[in-house]
Amino acid sequence: MDTTLNTILWQQFGAAIDMLESAIIACPDEIWGDRSRKPEYWYTAFHVIFWLDYYLSDLDEKDFAPPSPYGKEEFDPAGIIPPRVYTRKELLAYLNHCRDKCRSVINAMTSKRAYERWVHDGADFFVLELHLYNMRHVQHHAAQLYLMLRQAIDSAPRWVRKAKIKLDNDK
Repeated sequence: MDTTLNTILWQQFGAAIDMLESAIIACPDEIWGDRSRKPEYWYTAFHVIFWLDYYLSDLDEKDFAPPSPYGKEEFDPAGIIPPRVYTRKELLAYLNHCRDKCRSVINAMTSKRAYERWVHDGADFFVLELHLYNMRHVQHHAAQLYLMLRQAIDSAPRWVRKAKIKLDNDK
């Protein structure tokens, strides 16, 4: 794919990831692990990071494994959530892993790869389309977390126009 298109895709995908990171950092401790909130703040953050990781992988559900300490509960159709509240530090580390993975995947994407099919577990996308779908999912939940912060503390982080970290091929 044209390096300019790779850069454009990264700038917007990275901005969505940056907004998610801001939502994780901005959350007060008393809201972060509050198990009575529905949806739970920490779990919403984990959910989107898990799927970000999965959609950046070229693996199906049976072969995909998130890094430790995370399990595969997200694939359970019953909606099982992880057995404990993941810490902010754990989720920020997982998000950074996914940010690096996303940059690498986008930086390496060729036109040929962009138009290949990603068909797993009932989903069928062009690879480029999958990245747009994944970016929309990240932004959807970042906005959800921002709304939860607004409702709880009447404050939320600011909008991000472009990724704070450049794509490797940026000049």
